[in-house]
Amino acid sequence: MREYRLYIDNEFVDASDKRTFTGINPFNQETIATFARGGAADIEKAVVAARNAFDNGPWPRMSREERSGYLKAISDKINENKKLLTELEVLDSGSTIRKAGEDIYLSARNLATFAKLGLTDLDGEIEGVSKPGFSKNLLLREPIGVVAAIIPWNFPLKMAIWKFGPALAAGNTVVLKPSEETSVSIMELMKLIQDVGIPRGVINVVTGFGAEAGAALVSHPMVDKIAFTGSTKTGQAVMRAAATNLKKVTLECGGKSANIILDDADMEMAIDGAIYAIFYHAGQCCEAGTRLLLPNSIADEFVGKLVEKTKRIQLGDPMLPTTLMGPLVSRKQFDTVMGYIERGKAEGATLLTGGGKPSAPELEKGFFVEPTIFDHVNNKSTISQEEIFGPVLSIIRYNTIDEAVQLANDSVYGLAGGVWSKDAEKAMSVARRLRAGTVWINEWHLLNERAPFGGYKQSGIGREFGIDGMKEYMESKHIYIDEVGVREKKTWYDTAVPKT
Repeated sequence: MREYRLYIDNEFVDASDKRTFTGINPFNQETIATFARGGAADIEKAVVAARNAFDNGPWPRMSREERSGYLKAISDKINENKKLLTELEVLDSGSTIRKAGEDIYLSARNLATFAKLGLTDLDGEIEGVSKPGFSKNLLLREPIGVVAAIIPWNFPLKMAIWKFGPALAAGNTVVLKPSEETSVSIMELMKLIQDVGIPRGVINVVTGFGAEAGAALVSHPMVDKIAFTGSTKTGQAVMRAAATNLKKVTLECGGKSANIILDDADMEMAIDGAIYAIFYHAGQCCEAGTRLLLPNSIADEFVGKLVEKTKRIQLGDPMLPTTLMGPLVSRKQFDTVMGYIERGKAEGATLLTGGGKPSAPELEKGFFVEPTIFDHVNNKSTISQEEIFGPVLSIIRYNTIDEAVQLANDSVYGLAGGVWSKDAEKAMSVARRLRAGTVWINEWHLLNERAPFGGYKQSGIGREFGIDGMKEYMESKHIYIDEVGVREKKTWYDTAVPKT
């Protein structure tokens, strides 16, 4: 069993009160690791270390090239240790071996991309404002300061990189609080970072629980910016905490994404796409395609084929390459998802398949929920409006494209959406009308670290990835340089200044 301590000021240390907690394998409930249980006192130490590193250390004053070199070195370390990181991610999160392998690969690639984006010179003269002989106006981009990063349990290492990458490339220092459910791969990453020799206090990680460590972090007066990924409810609490001293925030919160099938879609491909959109990682994705909107003209045929194929999804040991869907991350999440399934039944939706725990003896100890499909779902129902974060699909039928768009947008969320059609112009027309931060046409889940990602409405504030994501970790400074040079020629000379 692995043992992990807090990472503060480039050292692994015990929690101040010596408390610990355990991490379990959601496939068999075996304990896989113990972690230091950080609290407010540990957050204080971590924030002070990050503050000192920002105010007095070399990191913010390094050249972009120097910082980029460190990030590239960490990316290389991830690649060198991808087998170990992949296996640990499977044991810790219930991710299938194929999904976890992809996550580790993308973590390294994402960080390498952020290293390159960090080389981008965003400073310069402001066009249209500078006037030769009168003034020069410069725009400077500067790091914000100490960043508090809080991430969820569904993509542990990848989510950490999503925060570390742009924050560090911009010259900030970071205190990260990972989910108590999945902290293993992040703490292994800290060992790799320590080997790289990044300056003291630049990266700090405090493992623990939200009420103890997370709350102390987001409310700390020396934190300048909060970068949060998680539920909308917790995101609202983060905003309230940030209001105490007007911290800057980026929030990537919940989703209830609508997957719209048009009547001219390639049915076989759209069926595969619908399965991938909802059942990938057992539905534990913020932008999962949880609402499937089908035109009545093809709905019966589509649903029949969809259900038949869904029943063939292989549940099993996530370490096996034949497994297509692993367990949910915890008993708590299992209970939450099962509660939503019961709610769907009670509200009158038609359960077509799934809806329970699989009966196979080898799955008995795991937090498995069968791939579940409800048909004839009312868009106002609980399972259509609330984020379930599990393998539960709601099918909503429609008659016209206008109705489909209205149903898709009838949600407090706006993280993602999708349109399936053979008619590119028609699909683009629908995509433009969806109130969502990412819209796929004949695709799902594919994100790119150079393209902005984030949500409309209660799905969040701000963007991750790309130059837009980098700017979320920067302050903009305008410097005005006078070029008149003669007192009497100042525009304000006759306005308010005595002549003698």
